[in-house]
Amino acid sequence: MNQMKPTEQSTQAKSAKQKASSFYRTVWRWHFYAGIIFAPFLIMLAVTGSIYLFKPQIEQVLYQQYYEVTPQDERISATEQINAVKANYPDASITKYRPGESDARSSEVKIATADASSTVFVNPYTGKIIGELADDDRIMNKIEEIHGELMAGTIGDRIVELVACWAIVLIVTGVFLWFPRKKSTGWSGILIPRLRQGKKIFRRDLHAVPAFWITAGMLFLILTGLPWSGFWGANFQSVATNQGLGYPPSIWGGDPPVSAAKTKDVAEVPWAAETLDVPKSNVEGLVPASIDDIVSIAKQQGMDPSYTISIPSDPSGVYTLSAYPAKAEDEATIHLDQYSGAVLADYRFDNYGLVGKVVALGITLHKGTEFGLINQLISLMICLGIILVAVSGFYLWLKRKPGKGMGAPNGPPAQSVKWFLLVLIVLGVLFPLVGLSLIVVWLVDLLIIRQIPAVRRFLNA
Repeated sequence: MNQMKPTEQSTQAKSAKQKASSFYRTVWRWHFYAGIIFAPFLIMLAVTGSIYLFKPQIEQVLYQQYYEVTPQDERISATEQINAVKANYPDASITKYRPGESDARSSEVKIATADASSTVFVNPYTGKIIGELADDDRIMNKIEEIHGELMAGTIGDRIVELVACWAIVLIVTGVFLWFPRKKSTGWSGILIPRLRQGKKIFRRDLHAVPAFWITAGMLFLILTGLPWSGFWGANFQSVATNQGLGYPPSIWGGDPPVSAAKTKDVAEVPWAAETLDVPKSNVEGLVPASIDDIVSIAKQQGMDPSYTISIPSDPSGVYTLSAYPAKAEDEATIHLDQYSGAVLADYRFDNYGLVGKVVALGITLHKGTEFGLINQLISLMICLGIILVAVSGFYLWLKRKPGKGMGAPNGPPAQSVKWFLLVLIVLGVLFPLVGLSLIVVWLVDLLIIRQIPAVRRFLNA
């Protein structure tokens, strides 16, 4: 049997070590660039997300004068409340009515004018107008807009989605870089920071160790937030509702409608009901049902007290009852014939398919409402962890970078990183915006950074 010569063993060991080093430098390089580019956006998402987690408490304080009323023996009818709003806002159209979820809560009437939409708060016992709040003046609406689309519409939505997807690249590469490669006698530097080995080691651990602890939570927040995104989320929703995972026949009060309108076009509803077709009312010689009749039907149907009634805007439209409460299990979307009050569609959590249930639960957990305060606090800790990791990573780079360059890790030969490129391709297929951006980044790296010495020296110096 032929035995390998010592020189051959040495050569192979050296080759394996070089390959491992090349792979490590490649992962580090991508982690570095992703962090430098996207960490500021992650900080913004974590800050706005931390604030939005406490929306119920914040709005209760900010709008207490609008929300709270003194309970009395009897309420006036919903029709009387809406008539009071019409008398005060004769030029506005009434679009929604929300009775309020408790005896001490005001009713809300949504109005729309040519210029804007707003909510009018009504005392349900006296009909007195408590106040008006324009949608554009709601602080939490602004926070949500920044969090979801950077207040930049569709472009902002795509940027946020791209940041979220690239955060997954950061997680994958970060876990690889964190993973211990040498035998260790303890958990220092792995699960807890090393405090007695100098500032340089501590700075590294202050970034890597907290990053490990928040990895699962950060990944969860990303994956549960993506269904809201305009590109990936819309396509995911289409697949979930059209590929054998759509709406069961049992939700329809008659034949399923053939309609181009979707429920999200007429009401704010849970994610699983957004693409539910909107049925049409039977308009033949009938008198429209009153809003009082619709309120009674909502009670009969066992709607969560936080429900809202969306009022039809045309003769063939329907009343839509939508409950989007704290717990996913209480979600409900019901379409009613606006004349007879007949239930045309009744879609609730129990009717959701597996994907719909998972997404619904993920969204309420993401918002911090499913398990109340404990849910909010856990999500807050994850958000604060994201901020710590992003800031410590930036600080670590500032301490390591040379005076006149960025200090990016040197790029290894392209042929030595084929397995890592395969991982990036898989991520690009799962998240198309990442795939497109990967192509751009790869071309920039191949055609500019590697080919222009001055650029390469600046980045790698």
